[in-house]
Amino acid sequence: MAFDVDQPIFVISVAADLADMHPQTLRQYDRLGLVSPSRAPGKSRRYSQRDVMMLREVQRLSQEGVSLEGIKRILQLENQVAALQRRVGELTEELTRRREPLDARIFAAGTAGDVVSLARGKRPRARTQAVVVWRPRNPE
Repeated sequence: MAFDVDQPIFVISVAADLADMHPQTLRQYDRLGLVSPSRAPGKSRRYSQRDVMMLREVQRLSQEGVSLEGIKRILQLENQVAALQRRVGELTEELTRRREPLDARIFAAGTAGDVVSLARGKRPRARTQAVVVWRPRNPE
């Protein structure tokens, strides 16, 4: 069974020990929005393994002289980059999925602007003034 790094399982005292910090520091970071743990019933904080890793990263940046506002901005930008990388991956997969069948498809465009996908070797059903767009498989 795999361990879910996003599962909120640590109470604040355990997370503070794992991150080698004082629990009050974790509360301050939560108020500032640097690391925002989940909330359990009763509003107690629950930290995940990912939260603990983020706390360690905040501590490292702080020790290197980066201000808390600077750290917050760095984390925001890292999250934005990660989200954009995920989106690029999704779009690349979508493009790959769409490109493969496109090479084998033909489209007809009617005078009303409607576009219909046709099977190879087939013509539009009704005799209209439709324009058929065709792309050869291997142009040479």
